[in-house]
Formats: sequence, structure tokens, C-alpha cells
Amino acid sequence: MKTILSILLSVLFAVNITTAQVVITSTQTFQTKGQMLLANEINESGEPFAEALGYNLDDLDPMVLNQPDSISYTLGIENYEYSRYQLGTVISRSGIGLHMMWAPVIVQKAAMEPDSFDGMYTGGTPNGFKNDDELMKTIMHFSMLSGGMAPMNPWPQFAEFQSGDPHLPQPVADDFRTNFESLRWDRSLMDKTLNLGAMGQTLMKQYLWAQDMLGSFHDSVDNGIDPDGTNSPDSTGSPNFDPYNNIFYGGDATDGFIGQVLTAEAINKTKLLIGQLAYNGDSLEAVDPMTYDPANGILYFPHQIAVTEIPGGTMMPPKAGSFEVTDASSDLFDQLSYLWGTLNFKNMADPNNSSDAAHLAYHTVFDGNPFPAPMAQTGVPGPFDLMMGTSKIIFMNLMAMHFNGTEGTFVNTSGLENGATTPGNDISTLNAGYLTMVLVKMDQEFATTPMEPMILNAINAQANYMIHKLKDANGGFYNGYTIGQGPDNSAKTVVAQAAAARGLYAAYDLTGNNDYLNAADEAYNFLIDNYYVPQLMGFKTEYGNNMATYTPFNFAVITGALREAVLVGGHTEGATIYTRFFKKVANAMQLAEFDPTGETGNDSDGDGIPFLPEQPDGLAPVFAAEAQYNLDVSGIEDIISGAANGVSVYPNPATDNLTVSFNIKQSAKVTIEAIDFTGRTVTTIAKKQMAKGAHNTTWNTGSLPNGIYFVRISISGSGMISKKVVIL
Repeated sequence: MKTILSILLSVLFAVNITTAQVVITSTQTFQTKGQMLLANEINESGEPFAEALGYNLDDLDPMVLNQPDSISYTLGIENYEYSRYQLGTVISRSGIGLHMMWAPVIVQKAAMEPDSFDGMYTGGTPNGFKNDDELMKTIMHFSMLSGGMAPMNPWPQFAEFQSGDPHLPQPVADDFRTNFESLRWDRSLMDKTLNLGAMGQTLMKQYLWAQDMLGSFHDSVDNGIDPDGTNSPDSTGSPNFDPYNNIFYGGDATDGFIGQVLTAEAINKTKLLIGQLAYNGDSLEAVDPMTYDPANGILYFPHQIAVTEIPGGTMMPPKAGSFEVTDASSDLFDQLSYLWGTLNFKNMADPNNSSDAAHLAYHTVFDGNPFPAPMAQTGVPGPFDLMMGTSKIIFMNLMAMHFNGTEGTFVNTSGLENGATTPGNDISTLNAGYLTMVLVKMDQEFATTPMEPMILNAINAQANYMIHKLKDANGGFYNGYTIGQGPDNSAKTVVAQAAAARGLYAAYDLTGNNDYLNAADEAYNFLIDNYYVPQLMGFKTEYGNNMATYTPFNFAVITGALREAVLVGGHTEGATIYTRFFKKVANAMQLAEFDPTGETGNDSDGDGIPFLPEQPDGLAPVFAAEAQYNLDVSGIEDIISGAANGVSVYPNPATDNLTVSFNIKQSAKVTIEAIDFTGRTVTTIAKKQMAKGAHNTTWNTGSLPNGIYFVRISISGSGMISKKVVIL
């Protein structure tokens, strides 16, 4: 953790340069894995982050931009809602995946229905299928339990494709909020490949929203009801819904309905995975979590599986006709992505977790209605057992295929040849950091079980490897390391520094090992000192390269590191840096928005992001595939009267009085303000016309609370300079 002294002495400069802009360079391809990683990281940097910083989210109004301050608005409104846009686009609007009508649970239930069931829920006219009636029956049941209605023409899907073109092939209809038909993408432009990373990051995002939406109850007029272990939407002594007690699932009707749909999609996705997509090196088959042991023959989930679709029937969505492995490698980021989601759904469905009101609500969700109870209660595996078992399969395969016990590290890729594993020799810092973070979650979920020692050993091994092999003694973290050869000496990337911080903060949070904390702080400090350009509020993406190239993936990794540096490392300035970076880059890369972020048309919220029906290029509300930002600040001092090194504040830290000393090259109107950590102006120290030459201005700080502040000197027509100070 940074010492107080080092925080005090570090200097941040911020200059308004109107010509420096983020330029979108690609919108052609939506990569599901990267976009959903972004959705996950900014979700966690949304309301949860704002609340951790002490903000009251009731103070926020999406229609009032940057109030009560820019940090709370950016975190509590923009982060959270952009994350929601991503999820809604993927799982209900775009159609970028396999439709729920052909999902395992729907298919199984439909097969059990009598012939007379055909047409019962779809207008009464038989069409030769029962799946559509079964899905409609399920949706109607979710509606009854939540008191909420389904939108028109959604595309609920349970397995997401790898990529697609986010350009809408038709104009957005006026009723797009409730009728999703005009938001469907061109299916012929999709890469109909199942990738575990894409499905896993989507699974994790489905968890984040389902757990939030189903963590409380509501009444018939959407008044919230806190679960207390005695109140429930269920009948007394039964898991079945009580239509008379005026308690419904979810924080409100919409949340209750969507939360159930998300959970059903996650269950079906995971059932497909273990039921059809496990690979033995030659063919795809099922894997049984109850009996699986890689020592008896490895069954793993390969990197890419192509889907050949066939017609589903008249007026029916297409369905998977066959699956073919097109890349048989086991990819480390794929595996950790899916493990991240299953671990969290296991936590949500855990019948023994009554740690808070939300888990009391989840007990009623996973008690047999709407979703099956655990095997411990029924003798038949339920969602809890499914998610726990799949987590165990992935972890066992990680240890059998990716872990090099001699070196003490996992490797990026592995595979099978004649039944034997073929691990590679490379480990990226990105993968090492994110895997460490996910394994920390696994340790928490499998604490006190026989697996815990193995999990903890893996965490310590990977964290130590990051410190001893991936960290450069001269500063920063290498992009990766090749066993038997040495580190990757190419220009260090921003994601390597950010991922190292992400993983090592997680390892410290679990173990309390100060070596991990110190290394995480080093990664964070190197990130800020060598990549962040405060004048332009952007991060370089490669060491020494002023032309930053942003993608949803690397933007996500940076934001995750900044958040954890604040929450675990105590680097409180990280929230301000995060907000500025998000405002500058995310608001340029977000392609469209609508009501939840205060947009009602004609850029009513003034943030430069078009209202969805007004998006000039017909793009969905997702992030641009790529953007560039020139972060060259050479000559910036010539723009500002008084170069940055000509301004000083002392003493720093200050206890009673602070002197601001600077020199201006010509007479100018100067404003000196004190800004607090949230971006609010504390006081105007001076505001007047000043003559050419040296000036000293005193600020009495004695009445201020301890904390970090910024002294901002604005010179009319030239820009501004900010210096960070600490008040004690």
C-alpha cells in the first residue's frame, strides 16, 4: 500500500485540451467475450463501487447529469446501465446465440407433455411441436411469480455465439423498449461458434443481474419487501406460489421476471455444456459431475465449437443441428471465465447460506419452484449441484491440464493427444492475474472442503510466480513468461499491469500476505506512473506508445484494476482517475443509449452519446470494437501560461495554511479553486486579473476534514493545471 508520504508527494496534472479526442476506428465486430467482460467489470464498478465509497444511490437521478457529483453519477448510473445494455443486447435482443426454445430443460419437459399439449399455450392450433408451448408455459409462470410481463419478440438464448455484426439491419421501432423485434441483428453475419470464454463471461453477467434482481421481494404495487426468513411468495410449508399473500419475487415486477429468465438461461447453458460439449480428444460427449475424475480419462471444454443450424419449423427459431470442434485447445481464459460464473451461481443457490437478506430470498427461488431444490433435499441434482459440480470439473481440468507443478504456474493453453495432456510453456500476466482472482472466489466457495488445500496452494503458487517470474526488477510486470526461456521482453502492455494488480489484490485479500499487497501496489503505481496521462484523462495501452488503442477487453481490465486498487489497496485517488477515464473513453466508445441513463432523444442528457433510434449508423447500444486516442502531450506547457513545473504548493501535506506559488508569462484572468476527492469545489481561493510574473496565494485549510484535495489553477483562454494536496 502506498505510504501517506508517497501519496502526498505524488502530483497529478489535468489540462483541458479540446483537440484531444478518442476516435472510434472499428464498429464492425461485436466480440462477445470482451464485451461481456466489460459488462462484468463496469457492473462491479457501478452501484457496488459507489456504495463502497459511501454514496447514497437514492440521491441519483438519471435525468440530471453528474449530480450530486460526477463520481457518483458515473458509477451509479453510467457504469451500471451501460452494463445492463450489454447484457440485454446479448441475451434478449440481438439473437446472437441458440434460442431457449431448444434448451435442455425445455426439450426435456416438452418430451414429457401429452400430445394434447401442442397448441395449449400458443393459440390452440397444433403445429407439431411442444417446445414452443413449453417455453410459453415457463414464461407465463415466471410472469405470475413476479407480477411482471414479458416484452414482445425477445430472443431469450442459453448459449451465446462468439461474435457478430452490431449494425442493425432495420430501423429501430418506436416501441423498442417493449418490443425487441427491431433490435435483432443480421444472423447471416454472426460467427456461429460457441466459445467457453464468451459463454462464461455472459454467465457471470447473468449472475450479477440475477442475484441483484432476485435478492428481495415486492408487493402488487412494487413496494419493496425485505426477506426476513419468515415472509415469502410461497405458500406456508410449500415451495409453490401463494397468489393471496401479496408477495412476489424480485425487487419489483420487472426485476423478478428478468431475474428468473436469467437464471433459467444460466442453468440451461451449463446443462448444455456438461451434457453435450465435453471433449475426449476425439468427440464431444457428456461429463457427469458426480463421478468425474480426470485420472480416469480427461473430458474438457474446447476453445471453439462450430454450430451448424437447421430450421426449427414454421415460425420457429433455428436450432443446433450439429456441433463440431474447430479448435480443440483448452484455453486458460476460457476456463477461468466459465468457472467465475459457476462459482457465483453456486453461492446464490447455496441452501446453507443465510448470510444476508438476499440469500434468504434465494432460498425461495431454489426450493423447487421456480427452480429445483438441491440434491441434499430431494435426492435429485438441482441448480446448486449443477453449478458446484461444473466448478469442480473445470478446476480439476485446470490442475490436470494447465498446472505445471514443477514451475508453480498455470499455462495459457493445453490439449490432449492420445489421451495424454499437451500443456504449453507460456503464461501471460493477464491470465495469471485473472485466474488468481477466480481461484480466490473458488477458495471461498469450497472452504472447509477437502478441495480447499489444493485451491489455496494453487493461489499461492500462481501469486508467487507472478512476483518472482512475471515482475520485472526494473519496474512493472512483463506481458508473460515462457518456461525454459524467460520473460517476454516486448513493450509492456497496460493489461499486464492491470491484471497483475487485479490478481494480487485478490490474493492479498484472501491470505493477508503483505508480499502480495506490496506487489499489487507496485503494479498499480507502475500503471499510474507510466500509462496514465492525467492531462488527457487516458491510459496508454503500451509502454512508451502515445497512441492508445482501446477495445472493450482492455478497457475492462483497466477498470477492474482501478476499482480493486481503491477497495483493497486504499488508493483513494483511483476513484477520481477511474471517473475521468470512464468519462473520456467509455462515453466516446458507447455507441447508443436510452432511458435508463437519462437519454430521451436529441442527446437530452448532454453526454454526446446518441439515443438508440437516432444512432446515425444503426448501431446497437454496445461498445465500439476499437478506438484510438493520441496521448502525446509534448508542448502542452506552451498552451498554458505558466508551465507545470512553474507551479508549486507547500507545505504538502498541509495542516493550517497552504501556499500556492506560480508564475505566469503575461497578464491573465486567473481562478484558483480547491476541489475535493469527489470533484466538488470546496472553495474559490482566488479569482482575479493578475499581472505577468510570480504570484503567491495563501489558502487557510484549518477547518477542512482530513483528506485528498486538488488545487486547480485555471487561466482564461489557456487551460488549467491541477496539483494534488493532502490536508492533515
